[in-house]
Amino acid sequence: MATAATAAATGGLVHLPPPQSAAPRFGASRAPSLLSRRPGQHRQPLRHGAGRVSARSVAVGEAAYAEPEAALLEALLGVQGRGRAVAPRQLQEVESAVQTLEALGGVPDPTSSSLIEGSWQLIFTTRPGTASPIQRTFVGVDSFRIFQEVYLRTDDPRVVNVVRFSESVGDLKVEAEATVEDGKRILFRFDRAAFTFKFLPFKVPYPVPFRLLGDEAKGWLDTTYLSHAGNIRISRGNKGTTFVLQKSPDARQILLSTISAGTGVEEVIDDFISSQNGAEVDLDILVGEWQLLWGSQTKGESWSSVASAGLKDFQIIKEDGQLKNLVSPFPGVSLNARGNICKTGNSNTFSVSMNEGAVQVGGVQFPLDTKGEFVMEILYIDNKIRISRLNQHMLVHLRIANAT
Repeated sequence: MATAATAAATGGLVHLPPPQSAAPRFGASRAPSLLSRRPGQHRQPLRHGAGRVSARSVAVGEAAYAEPEAALLEALLGVQGRGRAVAPRQLQEVESAVQTLEALGGVPDPTSSSLIEGSWQLIFTTRPGTASPIQRTFVGVDSFRIFQEVYLRTDDPRVVNVVRFSESVGDLKVEAEATVEDGKRILFRFDRAAFTFKFLPFKVPYPVPFRLLGDEAKGWLDTTYLSHAGNIRISRGNKGTTFVLQKSPDARQILLSTISAGTGVEEVIDDFISSQNGAEVDLDILVGEWQLLWGSQTKGESWSSVASAGLKDFQIIKEDGQLKNLVSPFPGVSLNARGNICKTGNSNTFSVSMNEGAVQVGGVQFPLDTKGEFVMEILYIDNKIRISRLNQHMLVHLRIANAT
């Protein structure tokens, strides 16, 4: 276990049984993020209120992002467990965006820049075969937040990996003494670690004999991209792992990680919506294929009503207003409901009429009564995220395709 804990130079990750933790909340530095427009893509953020939804600049909090940086953040939306669960197509988009930034170069000699100093939150990491099972399991826990602190301009240069269980529980810090080898590489050796729990007045040493591990406690970290604004960093470690770190997480990233963790979602949605600006939305921005990430409780509802309302799995909206909901309650069984969606007046509400459906079991299809009338109110939408209210249900969708 000690070897696994110190493997992968940039991570230094140690697995603990996940304690119960509170979901992260938006603080004073809320970060509405609308990423820059690409040809053929809609980029209109929406807000619930006064029936208006308006566009925003390419910014997260106080820091603006260059278009290639924004493209990377866009590609990362919807990735669960900081890379634990990612579709091959999305992984390809992330890797392409990473390579684009590395080719641009960012800040020359990043280890010599003061921009590398401070606390960085890990938002994505690859899973090479050299990473330990403990590390892979730990990084994938969405209810934990993982940071890397870099302090090179002190009498005791250090790289510190921090696992924050929650604000109420505490954290684990794994520290390493650091040496700058050149403009990109930091050499380090793990030398101490401890738990800090809010309910204990003292630190609990982490039982790893770093001095006895020899080379297993050593590693190096190359910074292959550091943004000129000092808010995005890409690093590669001696175990072949790629890391994407950020100074100020996108509010959408916080929302999605909270949904993945499964606690405090409604509160975070309320905070998210209240932080957005507003403008009107039309049908064209709804066109595409959407995956339902989260919905308010649907207990006691029949599968036909769930399919009709689109409360599970996927939703496809076409340019002519045709709508299809897909539900797969069990392996080999799927339900679909078809209908139409159209805008009602000048507000951000849409009328949804479902008129036919079917249940398919293997290769056999049977008709299903999915008729229903619904009112969909768009509370927020951009090219990746949609938050809506459908009758009494609150829904969060992730766009997985722009065209149908």
